[in-house]
Amino acid sequence: MASVLDQLKTFTTVVADTGDFETIAQYKPTDATTNPSLILAASTKPEYSRLVDEAVAYAKSKSSDKKEQVEIAFDKLLVLFGVEILKVVPGRVSTEVNARLSFDKEATVAKAIRLIELYKEHGISKDRVLIKMASTWEGIQAARELESKHQIHCNLTLLFSFAQAVACAEAGVTLISPFVGRILDWHKAATGKNYEGAADPGVISVTKIYNYYKQHGYKTIVMGASFRNPSEIKSLAGCDYLTIAPAMLKELQNDNSHLVAALSPQIAAQNPIPKITLDQSEFLWQQNEDPMAVEKLSDGIRKFNQDGDKLLHLLASKLN
Repeated sequence: MASVLDQLKTFTTVVADTGDFETIAQYKPTDATTNPSLILAASTKPEYSRLVDEAVAYAKSKSSDKKEQVEIAFDKLLVLFGVEILKVVPGRVSTEVNARLSFDKEATVAKAIRLIELYKEHGISKDRVLIKMASTWEGIQAARELESKHQIHCNLTLLFSFAQAVACAEAGVTLISPFVGRILDWHKAATGKNYEGAADPGVISVTKIYNYYKQHGYKTIVMGASFRNPSEIKSLAGCDYLTIAPAMLKELQNDNSHLVAALSPQIAAQNPIPKITLDQSEFLWQQNEDPMAVEKLSDGIRKFNQDGDKLLHLLASKLN
């Protein structure tokens, strides 16, 4: 029998969740996603030092100001990893704006445009890039502007609540990344219980979002992310996209059990969910009413920013 990974690919677009592009090719994903933590981890490996050196040299050629050089090198390094990834995946790569901009719509829009310009310098069309940003109200509105005015496709990440998912769909974003495993982490810590398969709170959340989108005709892609075990992935087989870390891709490749689709537009139609519309006030209220989403969104932004700062310091040390 075909591996679970190969079976999954018949239901779902499989995306590699890594900055380590040398490991991507063996699993043949369609797309790849990165974030500051993944790029930081990859940047410390000797085999990728050439990309760090290239980013530093580029920054020095563009500015004599040290602060500007670090910022330029940071953006350039993100794009250099993306360019390399696009050599081994046929689809798109997600590149994330600095988490520090999560509450600044205008700065997020400007940074997204800048990243797309850097990709263009390498001959990469914006159609092959998804710009990632946190699913704050400001991030969602930045994505609305980028999608409608600049035709820049966006991936809204750190998504934990139904309110975030609804706001993203209404903004017309290309793709969302609900964090399955981090939702599970919170509920396990809060209740002391273990959850498996379809009873996993992260799986339940993504299933509801997927069903809502399909019932109401939203084109936004649902991409489950942040998995803690293969059971979560199997329970979401049929989701539009799933982004999976290399270690778990390997587990799925070595698993020859039978896999069936858990999600589909036909299954979604069986349990109607009323359509809602959220303005800023109602979005913030519903988000506030979900303590898991409030805590995990804030925590995720802080951690991505911490790793972003570490990457900035690494580049600063190279620029001295």
